[in-house]
Parts: sequence; C-alpha cells; structure tokens
Amino acid sequence: MHKTFYQYLMTQRNPDSTESIAEFANNAFFDQQFPKQSKDFHEVSQYLELNAGYLPSMTIFDDSWQAYLASEA
Repeated sequence: MHKTFYQYLMTQRNPDSTESIAEFANNAFFDQQFPKQSKDFHEVSQYLELNAGYLPSMTIFDDSWQAYLASEA
C-alpha cells in the first residue's frame, strides 16, 4: 500500500455531499488528532471508536477501509 488511509480518505472529501463517506472525510479533515500516517486497520479503528464522535457508525469506516484497500490493489 502506498497511500495512508487518511490520504485515501481525503480523496473522498466533498463539502456539498451528503454521502456518508464524504461526510466522514470532511469531518476527519478537521480532526487534528486523526492518525494521518497510519496504514493499520486496528490503529485507525481504535482511534475512531474512542475519539470520533462525528462518525455515526463504524460501518462507514469499514466500508471506507474496504474501498481504500481496493484503491491500493
């Protein structure tokens, strides 16, 4: 994998979208503590579970992670 998850997520940003992944990306952009250098599922997942009140469901993260893996294949 070449990109970090955060780098992939930033490609999904769209302030005008109501899609869940775009809203996740928009909110992560403003999250100063987001693990921006991580490529590790468990590290990012644990961070989000403990700190990301802006993520209404971890399913959004799971779907985003799968799209991230597919983009790196």
